[in-house]
Amino acid sequence: MEDKRKKGSLADSFKYAFIGIFTCVRQERNMKIHCGAAALVTLAGIFLKISLREWMECLILFGLVMSLEMVNTAIEAVVDLVTDEYQPLAKVAKDVAAGAVLIAAIIAAIIGCIIFLPKLAALF
Repeated sequence: MEDKRKKGSLADSFKYAFIGIFTCVRQERNMKIHCGAAALVTLAGIFLKISLREWMECLILFGLVMSLEMVNTAIEAVVDLVTDEYQPLAKVAKDVAAGAVLIAAIIAAIIGCIIFLPKLAALF
């Protein structure tokens, strides 16, 4: 059976993706925290003159944590759309998605310490 729905243009796809990013940043407290952390890490990276490899590691981690936060937000929205009452599987979906973000954030923090603590120690 052929899908007769019209696909949007590539430009529309990018537009909707950016709308999703900005919606998440505006509405989700944790995404604001991740953006603030990324800004602070960026300022610290500039000040401490981290290497190209360290910049790449930081950028990959920014992307990982923020992308997982957006997936978590999407899962929460879909679960909330489907049911208003307590459902054990809905709780599992929300908790697991939140756990994925937490794991990525913890690993990002550990790698951040590995990159930045020796440089900060060298200043003192």
